[in-house]
Amino acid sequence: MTNWRIRDFHSADLDGILHLWETLKANNVEPVYALSEVLASCEKDHAVVAVLGEQVVGAAVGRAAHDQGWIVFLATLPEYRGRGIGTSLLAAVENRMAPHGLNKLSALMPESETRVEAFLGRGFALKKNLRYFERTIPVQRQELGALGQLGGRVLARDLWENVAGMRNEKELLERRLVLPLAEADLADEFGVVPPRAVVLFGPPGTGKTTFAKAIASRLEWPFVEVFPSRLAGDPQGLAGALRETFLEIAELEHAVVFIDEVEEIASQRAGDPPSPLQGVTNELLKIIPAFREQPGRLLVCATNFIRALDSAFLRHGRFDYVIPIGLPDRQAREAMWQRFIPATVVDAVDVELLVERTEGFSPADIEYAARSASQRALEKAVYDDGGLASGGDVSVREAVRKGPSTQDYLDAIGDTRTTVSAEVQADFLEDIEALGRV
Repeated sequence: MTNWRIRDFHSADLDGILHLWETLKANNVEPVYALSEVLASCEKDHAVVAVLGEQVVGAAVGRAAHDQGWIVFLATLPEYRGRGIGTSLLAAVENRMAPHGLNKLSALMPESETRVEAFLGRGFALKKNLRYFERTIPVQRQELGALGQLGGRVLARDLWENVAGMRNEKELLERRLVLPLAEADLADEFGVVPPRAVVLFGPPGTGKTTFAKAIASRLEWPFVEVFPSRLAGDPQGLAGALRETFLEIAELEHAVVFIDEVEEIASQRAGDPPSPLQGVTNELLKIIPAFREQPGRLLVCATNFIRALDSAFLRHGRFDYVIPIGLPDRQAREAMWQRFIPATVVDAVDVELLVERTEGFSPADIEYAARSASQRALEKAVYDDGGLASGGDVSVREAVRKGPSTQDYLDAIGDTRTTVSAEVQADFLEDIEALGRV
């Protein structure tokens, strides 16, 4: 007759779970799931304990999602092993999860754990030649609601790699921003204070928004874009709505906050009486120091007209760096063309000629020209004589060109109006000297 019994987990059993955990560690068994995950599942999912009197001598914790269940923790005190407690715990926690209609129940055990009879006794099969992979998701489940209300999102992890060319800008952002933020402990050892706010400036269409998103992707932090135009209709006014938005952002553990065309709310203050926007600028100047006090956040402001920004806005202490994002160099243009030209025809296209003809083009200009060439080639293939629309036989259809040619790209380049004039580019170079801070 056993003198132990199994019951549902109670909050008062947390110390017992902790003791079981520490016992495993003391016996050189490294649990697969972190203690925080086990304790969270005890409270929110399914957990049972084996008790002898009031002492917790064993526990099993399970988690169910859809038709799949997982055993996230199973432990028995060493002196109580061999009494069938483990098998009984597994049976009990499985019964608790049964209403989910599970098709499969799985368990991951540390390699150093040799006591597998409890699982075998419950009909589990030991799978050979499996590897366990794990990746930490940076956004916690409880943050998703707040993130959704802010209109924020977690971006794809490959955005950084997909920024074609712009090697110098990427290297600068990697070193100045990403490195100290991603390796905060290492930065602290070297006395480096991670950046909290930066300004990206440059002519229109040079990829400032793309870089802001790529930084968030590289850090794996949520990306929250603040749109002053949308906040302007708030009953409490733009300044009040801006303040409330940043208070909500403070609830997130990490965030890259992006304000595009920031000159709209931070332009030079002048005039008597003051304009309504001066109050918004004043509010933003108050928000930034408070924002800087919170770790795990980065404010990225972008502007096409840095000269229009209020002088107080760019002061040291508010922004760590003022970084120029200019027109792509030859190497960057080549990388962009290689990305936009279909793989089926890229070997037949004179990419070097396209690179030469698009000097002075912004990334947006190059993308437009590439898309335009593809559209023109498609229309030729469909509507010209002998094309698909002619209803020709299979041999005619197979003879139709499968993509744009060099001439298609050159024609599109010739019809593309560049975003950045020579005067704007000259002003940009002057701004780098006068206002850039890298």
